[in-house]
Amino acid sequence: MSQVTKRALEASLKNLLLKKPLDKITINDIAEDCGINRMTFYYHFKDIYDLIEWSCVEDATKALEGKKTYGTWQEGFLQLFEAVRDNKPFIMNVYHSVNREQVEIYLYRLTYKLLLDVVEEKAIGMNVREEDEKFIANFYKFAFVGLMLDWIRSDMKEEPHIIIDRLGSLMHGNITKALEAYKF
Repeated sequence: MSQVTKRALEASLKNLLLKKPLDKITINDIAEDCGINRMTFYYHFKDIYDLIEWSCVEDATKALEGKKTYGTWQEGFLQLFEAVRDNKPFIMNVYHSVNREQVEIYLYRLTYKLLLDVVEEKAIGMNVREEDEKFIANFYKFAFVGLMLDWIRSDMKEEPHIIIDRLGSLMHGNITKALEAYKF
């Protein structure tokens, strides 16, 4: 039942964001739209930003499910871009209403785990220190998040598959090369 209520709160927030900016939406508005009382909201989330983060994490988890390997990372990132585009009114409103650093931190956390899984997979059988694997994952994380933020900033005009294809061309074989450079 908890997930059902959380999903209903998410749907109410997204519905309200189609009508007004985030900074004009209150917990009362969400509760009213959802047909619950304020205390039910607080049972699930500490504030609106907690609901936003939960919603983003849920959407991203679905998009990346089963796509955390070297052979599937492009598909995972493409699905992530498409999930962002599918929720464009929500994302644009959040992007323009929330501290940009919060958006970046969320994207960094999300992409780092995927990239670290890919790097660790490619490092199997190589003598590479864990901190070097993390460094490589961080390097690619910053590139990916920068691309996504530029794409959001430009109103999501470019087709996601074009961005991912370009990124794939740049990355093809480079994770292995980077790992080899750090072998001891």
